[in-house]
Amino acid sequence: MKKYLAFLKKDFLVESSYKMAFLLDIFGILTSLLTYFFIDKLFGRQMARELQEFKVNYFSYVLLGSAFFSYIGIGLNSFSGQLRSEQTQGTLEAILLTPTRTSVILISMGLWNIIFATFNLLLYILMGIFVFKIDFSQINILSALVLLLLTITSFSSLGILSACFILVFKRGNPLSWLVSNIEGLLGGVYFPIAVLPGWLQFVSHFLPITYAIRGIQLAVFRGYSLSELSAELIPLLAFTILLLPLSLRAFEYALKKARKDGSLTHF
Repeated sequence: MKKYLAFLKKDFLVESSYKMAFLLDIFGILTSLLTYFFIDKLFGRQMARELQEFKVNYFSYVLLGSAFFSYIGIGLNSFSGQLRSEQTQGTLEAILLTPTRTSVILISMGLWNIIFATFNLLLYILMGIFVFKIDFSQINILSALVLLLLTITSFSSLGILSACFILVFKRGNPLSWLVSNIEGLLGGVYFPIAVLPGWLQFVSHFLPITYAIRGIQLAVFRGYSLSELSAELIPLLAFTILLLPLSLRAFEYALKKARKDGSLTHF
């Protein structure tokens, strides 16, 4: 626990020294939401046919989707981003040479970013309630929390795999690119996947983001129970079971290779 707290304290001190970046982050969230708000207003705030199952207008849908996708993105990039930062600062080798298990180091590297991502998620929700008057009263809290937990574990596994590319290749991160560009488009973040052509809908079912976004929309706006969300929870659980051990083994291999090549301090 002391090691987790030490990492958390270090990251907090670093982030708190950049107050302007924090304010710009809040401003960026607001301007992003305003963009979608006025797009929704342009079309008369109608409930499109593809949104009928969620019982919300477009803006409510995209606010929750964007909030959750932002959470996922920060969680995914936390490992590779923190690893890259430690490389450029010259502290990575010192950290990895300490008598600390690899799993503890990985969890510690992602801990602050997950806390910060949770704050961002709450900021989206609070703006939705108090600024844009969105109704979240139908939320099933248990379902939302279980979905959040499974989403964190499955996407953290992708984040660890992403960090492997940083360890071995230093630059170039295809998994981060995939999530930022492909999953945002195909995963139902900005619009339901029902608007996509059939073959793209088929592809989207191989992405964990699809199940995470649809599940959170139904849990929040329709109050779906865990049993009603089984079609979303089971695939997310399967992704977690498959990806988590794979990612840990891959990271250990990448770390061993970087140590053997003597490239831990290279960037």
